[in-house]
Amino acid sequence: MRSATRPMNPRHFVGSLLAFAYNCFIGRIPSRLVRSLFLNLWMGYYGAGTSVQMGCRFLNARKIHLGERNVINFGCLLDGRRHEIRTGTDVSIGPEASVLTLGHDPQSPNFDDRGGEVVIGNHVWIGYRAIILPGISIGDGAIVGAGAVVTKDVDPFVIVGGNPAREIGKRHIKLDYQLKYNPWLM
Repeated sequence: MRSATRPMNPRHFVGSLLAFAYNCFIGRIPSRLVRSLFLNLWMGYYGAGTSVQMGCRFLNARKIHLGERNVINFGCLLDGRRHEIRTGTDVSIGPEASVLTLGHDPQSPNFDDRGGEVVIGNHVWIGYRAIILPGISIGDGAIVGAGAVVTKDVDPFVIVGGNPAREIGKRHIKLDYQLKYNPWLM
């Protein structure tokens, strides 16, 4: 835990200001162009054709890498505070979903941090209000159902749902679609 008397690292201070600016102001501007320009400069990687809708929040976007033609729907939270988030191409993340990379060890007497990188493959579809916990890998073509809480890795082309998420089906292996979703004023 940081001491109140220790000065903040200048990089952390600037990063906090950028996060505040985007999460409180820029992310609410009904102009995809303005949001995309800012995210292109701020994120670790912002793939061509990717669309981030209004009201999404990013914690340390420098560690977030969005692949080509991703659709990040309104109200999502992507947490890159300590570990990276990496998505493949043609990934759809449903409204108000959360992708977390950091939490706490419930067995720690000192409330120690625990986390890990999240990797999301190509053609993954994450449903409304799903939660992806730290250290998870989601294979190509997988589907995470609405409201699911993903606590373990998801194999390619598997459909998971529930809390905790478990396999409920399989997805066709031949996927060749390309996402292009750019609604006006979103």
